[in-house]
Order: sequence, then structure tokens, then C-alpha cells
Amino acid sequence: MNEVVLEARHISKSFHDPVTLPILKDISFTIKKGEFVSITGKSGCGKSTLLYILSTMDTDYDGELFIEQENMKGKTENQLAYVRNAKIGFVFQFHYLIHEFTVIENVMLPGLKLGAHSEEEVRQRAIDQLRALDIHMLANKKANLISGGEKQRVAIARALINSPSIVLCDEPTGNLDKANSEIVFKIFKHLTRERQQTILVVTHDQEFAANTHRIIEMEDGKIVQK
Repeated sequence: MNEVVLEARHISKSFHDPVTLPILKDISFTIKKGEFVSITGKSGCGKSTLLYILSTMDTDYDGELFIEQENMKGKTENQLAYVRNAKIGFVFQFHYLIHEFTVIENVMLPGLKLGAHSEEEVRQRAIDQLRALDIHMLANKKANLISGGEKQRVAIARALINSPSIVLCDEPTGNLDKANSEIVFKIFKHLTRERQQTILVVTHDQEFAANTHRIIEMEDGKIVQK
């Protein structure tokens, strides 16, 4: 697979409060379709700042970001919001489910927001994702009534609902015990192998990172291994 899904070209960023402090320094790399890549490094090395830029939520940087060969620089906020909803799936350390909603309602939300399919089709897609993650039996349960590990699987299903080009994950196992961390890892591995889903994970978990296809290691705002 040679199709480049995400490319960072010479991305740099500084904070200016009150003195100029470089956070990211000339970051360049590519991620291809079906790759399962981890970004590692000590706290404060710039991992989360980089992920925020790659997600298109931070536009104040030097350099260029391409998603599916399309330059994100110069796009309006509405255009970027569309990219985030249609082409990027998000999985965070905390699941950010709406507790008053059922599991299936949570999974459907990004699909309804995108508006590319009817509500009936979005519901069916949500059921398909839940079934693929073996949690379809939870579909009609309120989100506050399921376990932490189940919540994270629901969050993964939600991230996949719009068939994104890439799933960006910020410490997705950081709030889970070892058994549930292993379940999440196996899900990601399966998604890359069976669906050619591209996944980029920021993680402190060295064991998790060691089993991904490739590690991008950061130190003091720079890439030291890719």
C-alpha cells in the first residue's frame, strides 16, 4: 500500500507568552493507508501539540499538513470542520460519551452531523460497527451504565462511523487496565489488517507502541526516529 493518507511537511510551532518558546521544530513524516503508527516521547516533548495540529484543530503553525494529498493550510473553519467529521476519527483517553444517550445514539452522532446518509442508514452503520467490536448487545443501554472498557470500545465505534481516512488517538489506553488495553490494541490491529484502516496513536505505553507497525519518537519538539 503506497497511498499516503497524512503528510506533515516541515511543521514548526512556537508559543509566545511572553517569550518565544519553540514547541515543534521542523516535523516531517508521512503515514500510508493501512499503517498503524505510534508517536512516543517523554511528557512535554510536543506529542499532544503535534496531534492537535494533525487533527486540524490548531491552525497556528508553520509548514504544511496534507490529508489525502489535500493541503489543510488556508481552509476556512467550516471546511476544516467538514474534514474533521468526514475524514478523521478521534479516540481520546477519556471516551467523552453523552451519558444520557444510549450507546447507539452516541455512535450515530458524527454520522448524523455529517449528513451523508439517512438516519436509518446511519443507525445501520452504527449497529454494524458495534457488532464488529462485539458490543452490539449494549446498543440500547444508557452510556453511563456500561464499564470503562466498554465505553472506550463505543468511542472507537463512534470514531469509525463515517469511514474516516485516519483515526487519531490520544492515549487511548491511558485510562484502562491491562486487560482492556489489550482489547483496544487487538481492535486497532484488526482494523488495520482487515479494513486497511489507518491509525495514528500518541501513547506513553511502550509495550503498546512496540507492537505497532512503526514508532515515531519525539524529543524536545523534534523527531528523533521515524
